[in-house]
Amino acid sequence: MITVTNLAIQFGKRVLYKDVNLKFTPGNIYGIIGANGAGKSTLLRAISGELEANKGTIELGPGERLSVLEQDHFKYDEETVINTVLMGHQPLWKNMKEREALYAKPEMMEEDGIRAAELEERFAEMDGWNAESDAAQLLSGLGIKEAVHYSLMSELSNNEKVRVMMAKALFGHPDNLLLDEPTNDLDLDTVQWLEEYLSNVEQTVLVVSHDRHFLDAVSTQTVDIDFGKVTMFAGNYSFWYESSQLALRQAQNQKAKAEEKRKELEEFIRRFSANVAKSKQTTSRKKMLEKLNVEEIQPSTRKYPGIIFQMDREPGNQILEVEGLKAVDTDGSVLFDNVSFNIEKGQKTVFLSHNPKAMTALFEIINGNREPDAGTYKWGITITTAYLPLDNTEFFKSELNLVDWLSQYGPGNEVVMKGFLGRMLFKQEEVEKKVNVLSGGEKMRCMIARMQLQNANCLILDTPTNHLDLESIQAFNNNLITFKGNILFASHDHEFINTVADRIIELTPKGTIDKLMTYDDYIYDEAIKEQKAKLYE
Repeated sequence: MITVTNLAIQFGKRVLYKDVNLKFTPGNIYGIIGANGAGKSTLLRAISGELEANKGTIELGPGERLSVLEQDHFKYDEETVINTVLMGHQPLWKNMKEREALYAKPEMMEEDGIRAAELEERFAEMDGWNAESDAAQLLSGLGIKEAVHYSLMSELSNNEKVRVMMAKALFGHPDNLLLDEPTNDLDLDTVQWLEEYLSNVEQTVLVVSHDRHFLDAVSTQTVDIDFGKVTMFAGNYSFWYESSQLALRQAQNQKAKAEEKRKELEEFIRRFSANVAKSKQTTSRKKMLEKLNVEEIQPSTRKYPGIIFQMDREPGNQILEVEGLKAVDTDGSVLFDNVSFNIEKGQKTVFLSHNPKAMTALFEIINGNREPDAGTYKWGITITTAYLPLDNTEFFKSELNLVDWLSQYGPGNEVVMKGFLGRMLFKQEEVEKKVNVLSGGEKMRCMIARMQLQNANCLILDTPTNHLDLESIQAFNNNLITFKGNILFASHDHEFINTVADRIIELTPKGTIDKLMTYDDYIYDEAIKEQKAKLYE
């Protein structure tokens, strides 16, 4: 349990929030949401003790342990993978090291024997005899192969390190768990494993994430940081989003009577309660929603970018034909082989692979930026493309300001360019910034503005939600659902894939799996699971 009393945090004259009084209780997972800069990660840092609050107190239950998902992936480079995970349970780790030191003595004194007995008793109480096997099980669940469990952390890739840090945070069943962006750099299969793992925990868990499906799947309650306040309410992210949008529409409709508004909100709550369905959270969340006071539903202060893709030209029937494509990585490993498909008009196709380099290689090939190692591809003569690459570094090696930079990619005067940038939430004073000083999120919003200028009838998107906040992801997602042209994309965002894609093509070193179905149907299909296992052998 975590009790927050009269918490206030400010930086200089800027007050993030004050008078925060919250109690986080065991068995609940709290999804923390808020606009960029609202203070989501700051709240976790204050609770963990990394940041000292300006006012107030934060207390754990008596004798409780708190664990944090660490972001420094190089901190444990000199440790073995298994030891890094074991360090997640500090009392156990200290016990193990002290026992080792005692037993390494050439001669043990009487007091050493007494201390060793005490340590052995405590070691057994903490289930120390099963610690290594439990750590190994966590690592395997997160996709870290047994062959590297005793390797040094420095020998792992960054993606593997992310998984080890997750195992470290989960190890030993901490009473309280703080997870800041836990799905970053995890593939879709690992995110699904984490969802299932968290849905069965009995601890107190606080999560900050930009992954809407993940928040919906695991959270029992939502903590919204807005209006300079931190407010807890029943329901997941989708409930918050839909209810805040409903409240905004009602606020804009001044003619609606108060009683009509109340009835509409109450009907919304009833409908959402009836649709709640996720393991142990179902009953408790449904009860909380039914008790929710309609006055608690407010429009959000968040702003959503105006992402609108339009086509200058209606595409013909021939979109893209691919025959026998093959791509080999720089180390000689095969990314994909014998890839053949024909994209039909209007299809929105997601490409999957256990190796994210495979999708990037495919997109680079069909955009003419890379030669295939075998095979051919052919675009239809009516097709115009707009490409959002995974790495946009080369686009921003420039001293141009935002307006001049954007003007390179489409017709229109300065006013038009400022209009596009304004739709992407760049303020008047920001459009004169030089593009080489932009943050990752700002660069991505510039790239999306660039794509909108092209009015293409086929969008190619390589992991488009990278660096975007929840509001931008939601706006992007909504427009792609209604876009009339073709979309070829790769993503780690479950909700993005499930709501946009109507065709799934998985790239493997031994061929493809090609299905016309939703992503949810795809991942739970047993025959497809068997097929995948053979292709990845």
